[in-house]
Amino acid sequence: MLLRNLFGLAAAATTCFCASLQQVTNFGDNPTKINMYIYVPDKLAAKPAVIVALHGCGGTATQWFSGTKLPSYANSNGFILVYPGTPNMSNCWDVNNAASLTHGKGGDAQGIVNMVNYTITKYGADSARIYIMGTSSGAMMTNVLAGSYPDVFEAGAAYSGTAHACFAGSPSATPFGANQTCAQGLQHTPQEWGNFVRNSYSGYTGRRPRMQIVHGLADTLVRPQCAAEALKQWSNVLDVPFGRNVSGFPSAAYTQMVYGDGTKLLGFFGQGVGHTAPVNEQQLLKFFGITS
Repeated sequence: MLLRNLFGLAAAATTCFCASLQQVTNFGDNPTKINMYIYVPDKLAAKPAVIVALHGCGGTATQWFSGTKLPSYANSNGFILVYPGTPNMSNCWDVNNAASLTHGKGGDAQGIVNMVNYTITKYGADSARIYIMGTSSGAMMTNVLAGSYPDVFEAGAAYSGTAHACFAGSPSATPFGANQTCAQGLQHTPQEWGNFVRNSYSGYTGRRPRMQIVHGLADTLVRPQCAAEALKQWSNVLDVPFGRNVSGFPSAAYTQMVYGDGTKLLGFFGQGVGHTAPVNEQQLLKFFGITS
């Protein structure tokens, strides 16, 4: 009986998941002194994909690690999760500063890209399958990174965010800042929004990240118009016109907006959904191309 119990314990030990969220302090140039955490599953895929997951204002990397079911999907699909964290500006990302809004010029954006480069080098990750997602301020930074570093990210998903460069020139990008024009639904033409993206990486002619924009229609902190403006922006940048609405997808509360054939740009608006829109991991991973 004792031997049987010992064998049972040994078998359990070999099948347990021992991966955990780990902090990395030596990932490269870090101009704004932000933090890096990484989750590497026990069973890593060959040339794994990487998802960078960004917390919202007032949040932390460790909190956002528990905020979605992405770690369990990483376990079953073998991709890596990178969780940046900012201790600056009330734990909000610097989506208002020229450095982050300009390719290769520093800011939080440069630090996050260096986290990606570290992960590719250390774990042999697939540089063609780097994705970004975030909530609230993290969604705003998702749009910023997609605009400033289109050569790094294959696709992005922004939950309750604002368009790239919406906060440009504002003294801060927090809910406590004096200038809330962006979060209240600042409007530009599609061409003007598109130019903000193109000007962030002058001369770039390569492919642009595919984008997914998700927002609650009952959001009073970051108004739903912010998502409409982001969709105008990416529709212009990706050159995909609005095609059709699909009611009740991915759940009853939502209406999906399909641009072009739906492979490059999708919008989702949730009836009765406030700040912030919850993450639908299955739909997200399918859009990214990590799952079928």
